[in-house]
Amino acid sequence: MKTDEQLKQDVAAELAWDPAINTTQIGVAVRAGIVTLNGTLDSYAQKHAVERAVRRVAGARGIALDLEVRLSPGHARTDSDIAQAAAHALRWHSLVPDDKVKVEVEEGWLRLSGEVDWAYQRASAEQSVRPLVGVRGVTNEISIKARANAGEISRGIASALERHARREAQRIAVDVEGGVVTLSGTVESLADRQAAVGTAYAARGVSRVVDHLEVAA
Repeated sequence: MKTDEQLKQDVAAELAWDPAINTTQIGVAVRAGIVTLNGTLDSYAQKHAVERAVRRVAGARGIALDLEVRLSPGHARTDSDIAQAAAHALRWHSLVPDDKVKVEVEEGWLRLSGEVDWAYQRASAEQSVRPLVGVRGVTNEISIKARANAGEISRGIASALERHARREAQRIAVDVEGGVVTLSGTVESLADRQAAVGTAYAARGVSRVVDHLEVAA
């Protein structure tokens, strides 16, 4: 079990290791295994890269991102420019169905809406617009069509968890109501937690995953 100071050093080292991240304005604090990052970044894509980097570090029980995106003058774009770029990015992404996703932009913040068949299509839509110049944040409100009953979804997720990590699956409870899946129990790391949530999202008919999983201390 890492101490908070060891975890802080590991997080700082991982952030410095990632070439996509500028660490000069990022502060790291750790308390009881919860990593808090504060400071400013010059793009939303970099903020996402920071979150991915922290999730790779073993021992972190949770993440709090108190990071503000402040665009440099060279990255500033009008909302109209961003909306057009986002529409093109969605249209050219092979995993995003045509004419299913709508884009709204206000002060650099993107809102995605619409309805798709699968969770991976919803995730792909967000991934396609996240790195665009001028974007300060993304709100993903794309819904997923309900296509299976709760019992089918629950059995499918349980089987997938067994295939991916038998030991972890034994400690994860799956509850389904409509297309909403709630996961509870304990896992060994943030990476395991993310993998379990990803497994649930991949099930046919899942519209949302509520993550009540805890990382073992």
